[in-house]
Amino acid sequence: MEPELILVNPWIYDFAAYDMWAKPLGLLYIAGYLRECGFKIHMIDCLEVHHPGMKDISSTAPPVRRSYGTGKFWREKVAKPSPLKHVHRSYSRYGITRQLFINELKKIKNPSAILVTSLMTYWYPGVRDAITLAKQIHPDVPLILGGIYARLCPEHAKKFSGADRVVSEGSLNGLSSLQNIIGQAGILLPKKTPLTWELPYPAFDLLHRLEYVCITTSTGCPYNCKYCASRFLNPVLYRRKPDQIVDEIRYWHSDYGIRDFAFYDDALLVDSGRHMDIILNELIRLDMDLRFHTPNALHVREITPDMAKMLHVAGFRTIRLGFETSDIKQHYDLDGKVSEGEFENAVQNLRDAGFEKKEIGAYILMGLPQQSVASVKNSIKTVGKSGATPYLAEYSPLPHTPLWEKAIEHSSYDLVSEPLFHNNTLLPCWDEKKRDRVPDLKRMVREIRQMD
Repeated sequence: MEPELILVNPWIYDFAAYDMWAKPLGLLYIAGYLRECGFKIHMIDCLEVHHPGMKDISSTAPPVRRSYGTGKFWREKVAKPSPLKHVHRSYSRYGITRQLFINELKKIKNPSAILVTSLMTYWYPGVRDAITLAKQIHPDVPLILGGIYARLCPEHAKKFSGADRVVSEGSLNGLSSLQNIIGQAGILLPKKTPLTWELPYPAFDLLHRLEYVCITTSTGCPYNCKYCASRFLNPVLYRRKPDQIVDEIRYWHSDYGIRDFAFYDDALLVDSGRHMDIILNELIRLDMDLRFHTPNALHVREITPDMAKMLHVAGFRTIRLGFETSDIKQHYDLDGKVSEGEFENAVQNLRDAGFEKKEIGAYILMGLPQQSVASVKNSIKTVGKSGATPYLAEYSPLPHTPLWEKAIEHSSYDLVSEPLFHNNTLLPCWDEKKRDRVPDLKRMVREIRQMD
């Protein structure tokens, strides 16, 4: 009889949440790997919009879904945690009901262990809630917590999550650590499976319904942007072989009928001559009528006229660019990714290749320490004039990033002790006077989006 494991993607507790191709890709990779090791895997994704149990247990209307598989989550308003009582916005639990989660836990009678992942640091209330309920149903089963929150705030996670073990390593080192912890808990792998970069495909098939699949062609990033934790979470830049990427896309399309794919890479187009060019040319040759999306943003410097044409012909439909700011001096201080005129050239190349304004989005960072409102306003205007669509990306201060100490210095919140204050809704590194100007900035964005 196969030993059984429960893998949990917990709820989001926040002021707002939206499904922009949001799947627990790391957890699904672990599920695929452990399944090959001989475990029977039970996946409980608390954010799963299409869980069939919600039809019977929820009294609310199903969340609205939009093109290409994006849309809203199930949502239930809940009380705000004490540190956030001052925020004049409703707070919600996003995902399936707690009762449905309990029902799913009860279906598995004798699990060997429960593995819980985590994402944003300030979403830890959902992690803690899922762990509390899991331990109520299976009190004697080892419970292991991993993921981004566990890595960025390990001491907080050990103290407040309720997990028996917290995995603070990442990438494949995290899988190796996971093997060790399972062994320490007295659970032996049913069979040995080599731990290499060539992992089995993520176990998307364990979800109830697939609208899209998330793809990663690489881990890590050659840049070290001061506001980003990518270098800490994945210090080594590793790329999968181009033929493996194409084979995986063909697999999900031919076996599951998937047409929409979202790339999760932090540096998808970097060194494209040896990587993405090969993938794109093969996808163009195969002509499978697929649609591709880049929610993690592309580096504008890499979008040459030829690259823009390949992206369009291959079927890319959602382009997001990492613009961040029109202040070139600030770029030099923060990331060094964009020089004078490069953003405008990238947008022009995309437009010349056939992309429409609504398909080209540019992320603009808002809420950085010492950033002025005028700087954000100028960035919005620059994006609008270029022929792209602006998207405000509120800055979230994160431990282990180069900007962390400056964020602490310029925030009135206790960022060190309370991860809830990392919430980008708070704009924790801006003062009240700057926050009062945010509605004006959002209005500017809306007006540009409505223009032809």
